[in-house]
Amino acid sequence: MLSILVTQFVVLWAVIDPVGSVPVYLSQTQHLAKKQRRLVAIKAVAIATGVLLFFLLAGQVLLEAMQIPLPAFQAAGGLVLLLFALTMIFGESKPEQESKMSKEIDRSQLADLAVYPLAIPSIASPGAMMAIVMLTDNHRHAFIDQAMTAGVMLIVLLITLFLLLGATHIQKWIGNVGAAIISRVMGLILAAVAVSNLLQGIKDYYIV
Repeated sequence: MLSILVTQFVVLWAVIDPVGSVPVYLSQTQHLAKKQRRLVAIKAVAIATGVLLFFLLAGQVLLEAMQIPLPAFQAAGGLVLLLFALTMIFGESKPEQESKMSKEIDRSQLADLAVYPLAIPSIASPGAMMAIVMLTDNHRHAFIDQAMTAGVMLIVLLITLFLLLGATHIQKWIGNVGAAIISRVMGLILAAVAVSNLLQGIKDYYIV
């Protein structure tokens, strides 16, 4: 059980990537007052938590309503996670990529910073949405197991909140280069997990 929880923590940490969100948060809130920055951080994590909880609770139900078997979604999710991981390894790092996306936002939209790019896609990324659905398969995991997965997800999101609230000190310590290195290492771990999910989904699809 402990090994399963550790695996889930690593997967969710990789797809949510709390450290990679720190430079994005700093670059978009540097002109705000300290109190405003705290509110943006809290709101961003709250929105991301709501989105991921929705996918945890209703993601599989929606798939089944559309008659999409979960093994097929697991295989597709593994493939998407693999592509996501490859962009983390070979492409621009998460801080660089999402900072460029955020530069398109007009100053009149500063109130929406908590939603874009912080909550989505920085914290609640497409990879995180797919991962949480695959980790809470109703046919393979009991309610208590899914509740524990939800708990692990909330722990990662809580850590994300603490990192954002202490972002200024963290940035001075690791710098953008450090965040980029950590993002790439997590991408490598995520790639291995993604391949495992892809193969497991293909196997389950043909066995069922």
